[in-house]
Amino acid sequence: MAKKTVDDIQVQGKRVLVRCDFNVPMKDGKITNDKRIVAALPTIKKLIGDGGKVILCSHLGKPKNGPEEKFSLAPVAVRLSELLGQPVVFANDDNVVGENAKAAVANMKNGDVVLLQNTRFRKEETKNIEEFSKELASLADAYVDDAFGSCHRAHCSTEGVTKFTSPNVAGYLIGKELSIMGKALENADRPFVAVLGGAKIEDKLNVINNLLEKVDTLIIGGGMAFTFLKAKGYGVGNSLLDESKIDYCKDMMKKAAEKGVNLLLPVDTVCVKAFPDPIDNPAIETCVVDADKIPADMEGCDIGPKSAALFAEAVKSAKTVVWNGPMGVFENPVLAKGTLSVAQAMADSEAVTIIGGGDSAAAVEQMGLADKMTHISTGGGASLEFLEGKVLPGVACLDEK
Repeated sequence: MAKKTVDDIQVQGKRVLVRCDFNVPMKDGKITNDKRIVAALPTIKKLIGDGGKVILCSHLGKPKNGPEEKFSLAPVAVRLSELLGQPVVFANDDNVVGENAKAAVANMKNGDVVLLQNTRFRKEETKNIEEFSKELASLADAYVDDAFGSCHRAHCSTEGVTKFTSPNVAGYLIGKELSIMGKALENADRPFVAVLGGAKIEDKLNVINNLLEKVDTLIIGGGMAFTFLKAKGYGVGNSLLDESKIDYCKDMMKKAAEKGVNLLLPVDTVCVKAFPDPIDNPAIETCVVDADKIPADMEGCDIGPKSAALFAEAVKSAKTVVWNGPMGVFENPVLAKGTLSVAQAMADSEAVTIIGGGDSAAAVEQMGLADKMTHISTGGGASLEFLEGKVLPGVACLDEK
């Protein structure tokens, strides 16, 4: 996926529309974590330094009924001004490309920055309707996509706009995602180990199938492991189970054997009588049982110590590790040990370690191990689709090198 990047275009004096991922967590109108804004800075600074007129756009949250004040990007403009050390003009139009936006862009000098209002204030955005794509394109002479977290969606600001702009290139963030994850999937240093967890097996069906073509070892933990254990003929008590996918799990175990892939499942599990309420309740009582001896009235909520040691050993022997999905209910300190064990093994290893966004990223952040990983993806859904081998529409539309 060799795509042109901001290094391949001349932007002096040109209006450059940049799709960022400013979908930051907010509370009472305040940004609680600005990591996504910080991640966009290298691309923005490059375009400013090259004399471009930089027009930024992004979505924030999921406004249901058009414009809503709580989803305004105004706080992002303030934080971005602080981080860049220069004013960012916020074009506060509910229709995104309105009089404020047009006037702000018309008045831009080289190196200026304008931020448009939340693209999802327009219902056309998520439906990829041509009219809104044309309006966005009318502001720009070139387009840069730097929002990996949204590039698996064909929306106006991620894909539709590129039909009316040229050149269309990747920012540094997307470039990094594609090069690191692309190498892992197509030309990994071996042994290549993938770790999959999380609750729903349905989310990972195609990922499992695709990874079995590429990895040396596939580790499966989290809630999705119990459907595999059931497929082996084990009782799983009240644990998460997708009855409709039992045959699929049998097929995947057979495929792993045929491909010579080492498929590791939990050999023991931490069980509880009832799912913790609230989820982070530290007073919950647990017991550890072998994976084939889960009591009928209990549910597995984490991998046990034997599984943790088994998985950690596989991770430590790897040269490349990709991880997507926690090993248990990591939000609860009592049920986070399995996830921590995998995270620690990755942190301690010499391997290229890639965290596929979402809950896995949240877990390593929570555990203070984020800076020990080679790469933490900025897009959970996008990285999953990448691992599936799917074409990402927001990447496919960019110019080839």
